[in-house]
Amino acid sequence: MDVFWKVSHEIVNWIGQNIIYINMVLSVIIIFFERREPRTVWAWLLVLYFIPVVGFILYLVLGQNMHKQRMFQIKEIEDSVNSQIRSQSEIVRKEIDQTESYRVKAYQELVYYNLNTSGVVYTDDNDLEIYTDGKEKFDTLLQSMERAKKYIHIQYYIFRDDELFDRMLEVLKRKAKEGVEVRILYDGMGSLEIKKKKWRDIRACGIETAEFFPAVLRKMHLRINYRNHRKLVIIDGEEGFIGGFNVGREYLGLDKKFGYWRDTHMKLHGSAVLGLQIRFLLDWNYASGKNLFLLDKYFTQEIPHKGNVGMQIISSGPDSKWATIRDNYVYLISHATDHIYIQTPYFIPDETMLNTLKMAASSGVDVKIMIPCKPDHPFVYWATYSFIGDMLAAGADCYTYDNGFLHTKGMCVDGKVCSYGTANFDIRSFYLNFEVNAIIYDEETTKNFEEIYLEDIKKCTKLTLHRYNNRSVKIRVKEQFSRLLSPIL
Repeated sequence: MDVFWKVSHEIVNWIGQNIIYINMVLSVIIIFFERREPRTVWAWLLVLYFIPVVGFILYLVLGQNMHKQRMFQIKEIEDSVNSQIRSQSEIVRKEIDQTESYRVKAYQELVYYNLNTSGVVYTDDNDLEIYTDGKEKFDTLLQSMERAKKYIHIQYYIFRDDELFDRMLEVLKRKAKEGVEVRILYDGMGSLEIKKKKWRDIRACGIETAEFFPAVLRKMHLRINYRNHRKLVIIDGEEGFIGGFNVGREYLGLDKKFGYWRDTHMKLHGSAVLGLQIRFLLDWNYASGKNLFLLDKYFTQEIPHKGNVGMQIISSGPDSKWATIRDNYVYLISHATDHIYIQTPYFIPDETMLNTLKMAASSGVDVKIMIPCKPDHPFVYWATYSFIGDMLAAGADCYTYDNGFLHTKGMCVDGKVCSYGTANFDIRSFYLNFEVNAIIYDEETTKNFEEIYLEDIKKCTKLTLHRYNNRSVKIRVKEQFSRLLSPIL
């Protein structure tokens, strides 16, 4: 042990004595060897030079650039998916050419973009139910789990070790005993609260589990920046859940700090469920090392047609060549002609998205942005408040939600198309985290979301440019400091 401390002391001393040279090497790497946005480069350089030792440690933990890495190199999957993309592309183009539906014609370029860049199939036989209350959502989810006959696939960023997870486990253990396949995929950092022993006990009950980016030495995470933020449940390939709720008592509104938890989740029926299934299995294959794509039973079943809602399941992450969710938002914003309604707990757009939104607001499009009235991450909140100032100056209507904590993530455009899921309106969600959204090409569904949005406004405080310009010096300092760091928050 004495030798260990002696070596550790020598390493720390060496880093301290050579920190200037280390910073220079890291600066060269950041600038010349990693293809980062200029804003991100400057943010890291500021961190390295103003807080040298801490900045060095932060870069080792947060600064690893995994973008463009191929994390799912499974030959069978790639060959199968590429073949399906080519056949689906021809089918979808013929259907769109023949259809009279305005919703598809108006956004066909976006449909093609998602199909050609990400292999995302468009389906129009879907139906969905919207949930904005945690208790209602989890009651419905557990009822659906009770009806499972074949399998239950579950993926959440956060599992809390509390009464809600225990209630879910009661159902899952019972279904596993009945012979239903149960798989739980969790993020290593988001679900850090769950002890290893509990996961062992869960597996002993016949439930398979997999951890996405597990910690090193139990609790040391070397990939803090790259978290799997997706929340999906697929039941028998017939029902799928996607949205913002994680598994924990705060999502039921039982945490005094946050109060009521306002979020959005959807229950899907139809062929879009297969899109959720593929997304889950890709993540499961990576985390568990088991290639479930070799089993036809997850893809060959007959999916009951439930409705006529057009939809694509889009996802993005540091393994992707395209920032698909961000690109979809930019496309929809730039093509809006009447109004744009945005709800997000974090509003930290990149330069392209910010300018596109400002142009929309300045040109007369009714842009409304709703954020929480209270922070769960202070730096992120004050960076958000800074960008809200830009949007107020451009003529947007901005609101803070006062009835608890706003965690819903989505956007509606012109009463015709909307996108909801796990992605926040921030750089982290667009480039660093693994996210998934449903983009919905349907007027009725979009108008339902917009009605909910307008009801939420009744529980909000409207921000004004006058009020924003008269904020205190303390708040201005917080904003500016947080905004400088926004590319790496």
